[in-house]
Amino acid sequence: MRIAPRPIDRAPHPSRRQVLIAGSLGFAGFGLADLLRAEAVSGSGKVNSIINIHLDGGPPQHETIDPKPDAPDGIRGEFRPIATRVSGIRISELMPKTASILDRFALIRSLVGSAGAHDAFQCQSGYDDKDLRSVGGRPAVGCVVGKLLGRAEDPVPAFIDLLQGRALVRNSARPGFLGPSYSPMRLDLSAMFPRELEKEMKTELAARTKQSIQLTLTQGITGARIADRRTLLHQFDAVRRGVDTLGSMDAMDRFEQQAVSILTSDRLAIALDPERETASTLARYTPPPISGKLFETAEDERSARKLLIARRLVEAGVRCVSVSFSDFDTHSDNTPRMRQLVPIVDHAVHALVTDLEERGMLDRVAVVLWGEFGRTPKINREGGRDHWPEVSPAWMCGGGISGGRAIGATDKTGSRVVERPVSWQDMFATLYRTLGIDAARTVLKDPTGRPQFALDTGKPIHELF
Repeated sequence: MRIAPRPIDRAPHPSRRQVLIAGSLGFAGFGLADLLRAEAVSGSGKVNSIINIHLDGGPPQHETIDPKPDAPDGIRGEFRPIATRVSGIRISELMPKTASILDRFALIRSLVGSAGAHDAFQCQSGYDDKDLRSVGGRPAVGCVVGKLLGRAEDPVPAFIDLLQGRALVRNSARPGFLGPSYSPMRLDLSAMFPRELEKEMKTELAARTKQSIQLTLTQGITGARIADRRTLLHQFDAVRRGVDTLGSMDAMDRFEQQAVSILTSDRLAIALDPERETASTLARYTPPPISGKLFETAEDERSARKLLIARRLVEAGVRCVSVSFSDFDTHSDNTPRMRQLVPIVDHAVHALVTDLEERGMLDRVAVVLWGEFGRTPKINREGGRDHWPEVSPAWMCGGGISGGRAIGATDKTGSRVVERPVSWQDMFATLYRTLGIDAARTVLKDPTGRPQFALDTGKPIHELF
């Protein structure tokens, strides 16, 4: 679904052919229901949530949370470490705002086991995308949360996917063996936050169906009228439901139910409209002009407001929001590109965390930042850092996680983990715990009827609780 809220709408108005106006297509919400993913949360908004921030392309450990000032030339890079609010922990000078609130953050300097895939699937699920592929593959965390905690009748989906770049094109936030009923609601932010795709990915994305949808009722359509149309539809579908051995009609019914819930509540539409924020809040999520090289696939300062939308969504009751910043794939010009991109992320995350804290939400919203892998210690001939699956940086806060600490350590060049390795499943076990889910004991059935644990091996990082 494509959205373009008013404050930063740069897209032309969609044509009548492009827009499916829910409530006017023969029965209630059919166009919207066809695209909805049918899991949601309790209407109170007082729920625990996850904001999963993907640093598209793979962030360098040296220029973020694990600088190596004593490493040789050609490894340490041009940026120096700075002191933080926590004595003894230093991070890159590109992250001064994060440094000022590091007592809220846990730095994971020893994340190992990257599959090396250039997408966000492992950051969404904790698994290699080959795992259980024969039955549909592993589901993303938001899809699992929707299955366990969502309700189709609620006014917001459990999982909203705001990913762009590689993560979007390669369908990283997917339901796997849970099936399409538990897919996220995927929102197209390209009109608000342009992200130029690599040439090889443009063809992949073009193959995807794009539609725009109105999230409010057409004038003259009422909730009562929708209920009458749904009743009539169920009468027409009675025979088909009786012979539907695959359950697809039940899935469609859930989509319809979610559509009606959204259309008869303005909660989601309001959450997606940043213009409702105060001028001071909008300014908070607006970085100052930032120097450095804006690579063709990278994003500018406007992208910081993605996290404002993410905050508004979890405030509305969404359980999981996935969002991304591009482009950390610095095979060339690593220094000028990180000088441009890392401060944007630093500003945006500081705005999000302090905003959540002031609203009394930080204890129930876990925030995690990571990418598909780290970058090579050695800077290449093009001034870049290449893929390095051996070590991946990550940092997290909120959701009851204890901050002000660094977990694990790498060697003097940032090449290998030498202390307290943490797996991707450990990270997800930690995130699930913030939602009150014991993933090691949570069983989901695959399409063959076999039970599958949400996580096979992961354990929550005990130092964080």
